[in-house]
Amino acid sequence: MALNLKYVCQSMAWIMLAVGCLGAASGQNSAKTSQTAPDNTRMNDRDKSGTEATADQQKENSSDRAITQQIRKAILQDKSLSAYAHNVKIVTQDGNVILKGPVRSVEEKKAIEAMAIAVAGEDRVSSQIQVASK
Repeated sequence: MALNLKYVCQSMAWIMLAVGCLGAASGQNSAKTSQTAPDNTRMNDRDKSGTEATADQQKENSSDRAITQQIRKAILQDKSLSAYAHNVKIVTQDGNVILKGPVRSVEEKKAIEAMAIAVAGEDRVSSQIQVASK
């Protein structure tokens, strides 16, 4: 039995359109009931000021990179942390670590700080991590 290719293509287009409309409609309803999307615009604007340490200012020496990599690896391996926590900024300059960004709880903040201290040492970690409001 031969199928008419034009008919099959038109049918598929209608199905895709219907599914897309259903998805968009359900997305609108769920957006009203779910929490708002994360917005770090204010923090990113603060980092543009020139007085804040940013990742692009990190030295390209192997020891600073290794410290940052070890801390990032420890953070990412902890699956109990939120996406916010997994995306904390880590800037290492001359062995000194600066942690920045929002996390979901005080517990996450303490956990990340402890990971950084374990790698770099207590006197070498400066935390600017903020607990985001829910």
